[in-house]
Amino acid sequence: MSVQFETELYEPIKRYLEARDYTVKGEINGVDLVASHPEKETVLVELKKSFSLKLLLQGIDRLALSDRVYLAVPASSTSSNVLNQHHNSVRKLCRRLGLGLIQVYFGPRTTRVDVLVDPGPYRPRKRPEKSKALHDEFTNRKGDPNPGGTAGRKIMTAYRQQVLQVAACVAEHGDCPLPTIREITGMKNAASIVQKNHYGWFERVSRGHYRLTEQGKDELRLFAEGGSGK
Repeated sequence: MSVQFETELYEPIKRYLEARDYTVKGEINGVDLVASHPEKETVLVELKKSFSLKLLLQGIDRLALSDRVYLAVPASSTSSNVLNQHHNSVRKLCRRLGLGLIQVYFGPRTTRVDVLVDPGPYRPRKRPEKSKALHDEFTNRKGDPNPGGTAGRKIMTAYRQQVLQVAACVAEHGDCPLPTIREITGMKNAASIVQKNHYGWFERVSRGHYRLTEQGKDELRLFAEGGSGK
């Protein structure tokens, strides 16, 4: 069911809150819905036909009046709907801003109110492994080979730089045993790079001896000419 007016969201949310012992009134000092509870902080709800920047900004303004602010929108089956396209990101953004998020489902027979996010202080989950990966990539990458905002070309990562260094060693010295590659490059992970062969640039000639594949030669040549490779 398509929602034509924001007022269509009012009654379902009012019933939802009244069932939880709130007294609800609409359009109080510019706020779409205000719900008062004898033991809890006042709830403010802003109603919109779709999720938008305007709704977010409105919600942020309402935080000056109460810590219990919800943004309410109807559910939509449209693929272009922001909440459908970026469901998890929108929820995360609301949490980050301390805003609640309500979605109202209008079915052919029933109407349902779903609270997707409750307002409250933002407590991000720490991800030390991602932080370490970021730090390691920054530290290990040589120079600054990728202009910020680069799109449509391969990013030169620290690992790719290492593979290129190993490939250059193999190209220069011919069929190389792994200890020699490690010694010349000074890289402890040289053997691992060759054996894992992530890009398909190396091939084994005999036990412990490797050379470049044709693809490896092409990539090394492209890099030398200033290309990004595949």
